[in-house]
Amino acid sequence: MATPALSPTKIAGPRRRKPCWTGTPEIYFAKPIDNSRLVKVADPKRKREVALFMGALCCLFLMVMTYAWQHFSAIEYGYRIEALKSQRDGLVEMNRTLRLEESSLRDPGRIDTLARRMGLQSPQAGQVQLLDVGMPESGGAEMARVSAASIIAAQ
Repeated sequence: MATPALSPTKIAGPRRRKPCWTGTPEIYFAKPIDNSRLVKVADPKRKREVALFMGALCCLFLMVMTYAWQHFSAIEYGYRIEALKSQRDGLVEMNRTLRLEESSLRDPGRIDTLARRMGLQSPQAGQVQLLDVGMPESGGAEMARVSAASIIAAQ
């Protein structure tokens, strides 16, 4: 038999074959195991380790929850402070508006104009009495005084 000449384009490594079945097959047999007679022995060292681990875990949990509670309450207080600041700013603006309105309503020229529209007249000489609105200088108790009362007849 003649071997065909190999061309440089057809040179390749050895052909790989798929591995076929080698060795012996593994066979598994189900064995029923009866553990009903076994008694679990308590290991005090392991029990202590688990108790310490659980204690450390509880302490860590409490510390994390305390930190989270403080953090979220600080954020909540920040929101409350901002709400109160905006409410205060609104009240300050309302106060400024009311003071401006009060000063415009107390304007003597405006009051005089309204009084003349209503048909009121200016007071006559001797008709106006100024009241002493000053506080006593001593700041202590003051005795009541009787003074002459004047009656002004309506015109």
